[in-house]
Amino acid sequence: MRKGIIYAAVCYSAWGIFPLYFKALQALPSIEILLHRMVWALVFLALVLTWRKQWAWLQTVWQQKKMLAGFMLSALLLSTNWFLYIWAINHDRIIDASLGYFMTPLVNVFLGFVLLKERLRPAQWIAVTSAALGVIWLAFQTGHPPYIALCLAVTFGLYGLLRKTASLGALEGLSLETLILFPFALLYLAFLSWQGASVFPTLNLSTQLLLIAAGPITAIPLILFAAAARRIPLATLGLLQYISPTVQFLLGVFLYNEHFGHERLIGFVGIWFGLLLYSADGMRTGGLFRR
Repeated sequence: MRKGIIYAAVCYSAWGIFPLYFKALQALPSIEILLHRMVWALVFLALVLTWRKQWAWLQTVWQQKKMLAGFMLSALLLSTNWFLYIWAINHDRIIDASLGYFMTPLVNVFLGFVLLKERLRPAQWIAVTSAALGVIWLAFQTGHPPYIALCLAVTFGLYGLLRKTASLGALEGLSLETLILFPFALLYLAFLSWQGASVFPTLNLSTQLLLIAAGPITAIPLILFAAAARRIPLATLGLLQYISPTVQFLLGVFLYNEHFGHERLIGFVGIWFGLLLYSADGMRTGGLFRR
């Protein structure tokens, strides 16, 4: 199990420092970063699947129209989440992005209640209510809801819900999603190039290579996540997931000096308290280290 914890810690830490990578590409339009991420992620995943001789699942998927439709929807949600995240990072909204991923576990609980008719335990009700009050406070302070955080949390929550009911593994699922997105990304990049609006040809070699690196940077953490999920309990995985938004939050506050006053802290505390209660309830009912 120790190896699984290491895999998960490395995975979530990598996701946590994503702002460093996207900040290095800040001069590029967010949409072009997204398109290259789709293209190079598929290229890298195709190399991994070829090396592992793991293509047999694809023929089965093409014969199951319902599964294919589900992955088309999950691909749409994933690409939307990716774009919002890239846009937030490159427009100095890292703290808002971290809030979205702090909220995701509680959004998952709420979606399970609304869409799957799952019954919530009293502690889960209190956790969701505390987070909702935190969001209301942030909306009151700024004059509008925290749209970026809410959109990131909802898109990733819905994406997770779809992947929870899908029969493909993490590697195959992401490969199929990027395969679905690939033609659109390639056509859009070709259109931008034809219009003379693509910035890729004007970049220096090091920046071009950094953009191409979006493939392994996207896929490797997910492969580590899949390996971790097979080795450790979900309760442990659930606690370790807070590494990612915590690192993002610390980067936003201390490295990029984004504004974070006392008025925002109150809203975050409400959400953090909900997460603490949710995690404690998960440990009590699921067993943190039980396998």
